[in-house]
Amino acid sequence: MEKDLGKIKKNDTTDIILRIDDFGGRKGLTIREYVSSEKYTGFTKAGVRILGDNFKRFKEMINSVDEKDLENSAEDSSEKKTKKENDEDLMDY
Repeated sequence: MEKDLGKIKKNDTTDIILRIDDFGGRKGLTIREYVSSEKYTGFTKAGVRILGDNFKRFKEMINSVDEKDLENSAEDSSEKKTKKENDEDLMDY
């Protein structure tokens, strides 16, 4: 069972596809890149799969994103944190 939910254009040759699928007998949400080019057309290895058991936690994390945090600003480039500082800010769901 596969159900495509939608796609987001990444660039001229690549889309990001969201789909619910059943892989190995386990349902989940798959988010993968799909390329359309002269050399290759199809899904790439780049992507992630969220098992149905973990979807509720994933949805909580996505819903916790404040859209204001994703807006570009001049301050973003001057306030970069180190990887260690960023890792310490992650919440454990």
